[in-house]
Amino acid sequence: MKDDRKLASGSRFVIGIDLGTTNCALAYADTATDADLIRIEHFSVPQLVAAGEVAERPLLPSFLYLPAGKELPAGSLKLPWGSNEFAVGEFARRQGERVPNRLVSSAKSWLCHPGIDRRGAVLPWQAPPGERRISPLEAATCYLKHLADAWNYRFARKAPELRLEKQEIVLTVPASFDAVARDLTVEAARQAGMENITLLEEPQAAFYAWIDEGKETWREQVEVGDLVLVCDIGGGTTDFTLIEISEEDGNLALDRLAVGEHILLGGDNMDLALAHAAAAKFAEKGTKLDASQMLMLWHACRSAKEALFADPTLPAAPIAILGRGSKVIGSTLKGELRRADVEQVLLEGFFPDCPLHVEPSRQRSLGLQELGLPYVSDPAVSRHLAYFLNRNAEVLASRATKKKDTAKRNVMPTALLFNGGVMKAEPLRQRLVDILKSWSNTDVKTLANPDPDLSVARGAAYYGLVRRGKGVRIRGGTARSYYIGVESSLPAVPGFTPPIKALCVVPFGMEEGTEVDLPDQEFGLIVGEPVEFRFLGSTTRRDDKPGMLIENWEDDIEELSPLLTTLEPTGKDTPHTVPVHLHGKVTETGTLELWCLSRDGKQRWKLEFDVREKRN
Repeated sequence: MKDDRKLASGSRFVIGIDLGTTNCALAYADTATDADLIRIEHFSVPQLVAAGEVAERPLLPSFLYLPAGKELPAGSLKLPWGSNEFAVGEFARRQGERVPNRLVSSAKSWLCHPGIDRRGAVLPWQAPPGERRISPLEAATCYLKHLADAWNYRFARKAPELRLEKQEIVLTVPASFDAVARDLTVEAARQAGMENITLLEEPQAAFYAWIDEGKETWREQVEVGDLVLVCDIGGGTTDFTLIEISEEDGNLALDRLAVGEHILLGGDNMDLALAHAAAAKFAEKGTKLDASQMLMLWHACRSAKEALFADPTLPAAPIAILGRGSKVIGSTLKGELRRADVEQVLLEGFFPDCPLHVEPSRQRSLGLQELGLPYVSDPAVSRHLAYFLNRNAEVLASRATKKKDTAKRNVMPTALLFNGGVMKAEPLRQRLVDILKSWSNTDVKTLANPDPDLSVARGAAYYGLVRRGKGVRIRGGTARSYYIGVESSLPAVPGFTPPIKALCVVPFGMEEGTEVDLPDQEFGLIVGEPVEFRFLGSTTRRDDKPGMLIENWEDDIEELSPLLTTLEPTGKDTPHTVPVHLHGKVTETGTLELWCLSRDGKQRWKLEFDVREKRN
């Protein structure tokens, strides 16, 4: 493996960016400081907080508002570095609560949605015909561009070498993001002008932030054999990651053992549940809300929930939406979210007690559905957690028995690190602690995370320092094993489709910047005509080696987005089959490349995941 310190850009600043579903954050370390004095700092983001008013805020809300015509006075969207045709950040969120059909939200969730054209203008999803829309990719680019412009305005007006795009950047993604979503995230960053990018999983970033916060004392809080569950619940996703505390040459070491599947379940779901509870109270008073008002109430409940999470002493938070067909304050419908009601809805609806050996419920879908985000059907985070631990129990048990030392190896979490805005609520944290205790019949210690909103960005900056040889590294590599589908060579039979075998091209845990060659196996590559390549992945198959062919893979390997393409022939004009061997690479950014190399080495084709949303 290449030395990360040689790969580092040598830039003065190392920057960590959390591109969140609900909020974005930026943290940085100034390496021009004496090595022993380097500290990770938080960047307060200047943004519109009202029409024509700019102020700094700790976070940049991940909301984009598309005003119609002359809806806003001239100059309302002016920023210190220029003007846009849209608003990003706090003002966008506030204005969008009043006119939600023009508000782009949850763009990160849409960015990983395989059922839409993520480059197409589809957001806001519920905008009426004729209203302006943008793509999820463009929205993500706008958030990153705002961060870059804000940074450059503060640091680089008189020092071009300090421009953000010239610094080393660590950009975070959910651990459950597959290769397609990772590629799209990198593309959004590059469209925002960022080139020197490395991807890092958000739960790992949260753990890095915990290490940095504790400095050397983190070693006193855990011991060899501890299994730390990072429970990261943000605005759009729930991520589970298991990190083992091991020993190497007498020192504590960290190994990322498992990550969960992509679970589209988070603050968005909870805000909607709170909106339904609030709507029921309006109905008790004789006011039935229409679809547009429910959308406004959804956003209003999110703001009220965040206010309650931010201030534990607050007993209730106000909510207000416009009366039907009204645009004046006088007919605003007002109510409140009480803390007790919020905790009741979230605890019983999303964190119910359940046994360990349970699976999330799956309900039969109707034949016709509204197009939208593919939320999971079971909102119980606790049942998804049980399923995650059960799926990885065999792997953890096997790892424990393979250890040759005498240290105790746990197969159930012994420590919890919470992250994400949802987990700022103490009753929710305590509920999960209690559930884990009931499953393992042992105490589970909680590792402190003083600021879940900022920890991912701070941890990303810390990882940038780790890449330069400063800090403690979590060993992990790719969170999945990756495969490509290979069609079996069988005689044609009426009504029978040749089975597809899964060929492992990248093993679980392969590190960034490393490559693997499969020179002993040749396959026939069809060039000169349209073909489909089927990509697959698994988070549970840890022992598959590059070149392994799996025949019965449906139970623990899932299909990713396919690639429909025509590979250009070289040297011949007619379609034909070329003998090739395969070469896999995990790039420095953390994305996957797969190359097909001809027998003589003179021809090579690069297969990329279907980030272009090609369809028949």
